[in-house]
Amino acid sequence: MRILFWILIFFGTFSIMEFMAWFTHKYVMHGFLWHLHKDHHHKDHDSWFERNDAFFLFYAAVSIFCFYQWGFNGVWFALPIGLGILAYGIAYFIVHDIFIHQRFKMFRNANNWYAKGVRRAHKIHHKHLGKEHGENFGMLIVPFKYFKK
Repeated sequence: MRILFWILIFFGTFSIMEFMAWFTHKYVMHGFLWHLHKDHHHKDHDSWFERNDAFFLFYAAVSIFCFYQWGFNGVWFALPIGLGILAYGIAYFIVHDIFIHQRFKMFRNANNWYAKGVRRAHKIHHKHLGKEHGENFGMLIVPFKYFKK
């Protein structure tokens, strides 16, 4: 029975992370920590790394804390929470940094309806170079109006 709970908690955490990514982006990255995020919209340096990359450290720390709670304090539900956060981070990195922004030259030829919709929605977000209009869409949940055949 515990395995079923682990699976539900894992997928629940993964789903909640989609909301957390939207919320953090709109109210933190385009809010009081804009100075860290603005180089993602308007590159002002020659480095491969961006100041914006620091945001992954927060969620990595939360995930590591969950692993610690599971491993050292026996909090059984902390493992699927930590794994759900980790899995979302990996999925986000693949979709956002590799697929959309091409930080590694992979998935360049993906042109199915879903890939085109995700790219289109993200491009609309990036047309605003300033702090205002920080609305974005989730990585996996993109409004259907962007999915055109």
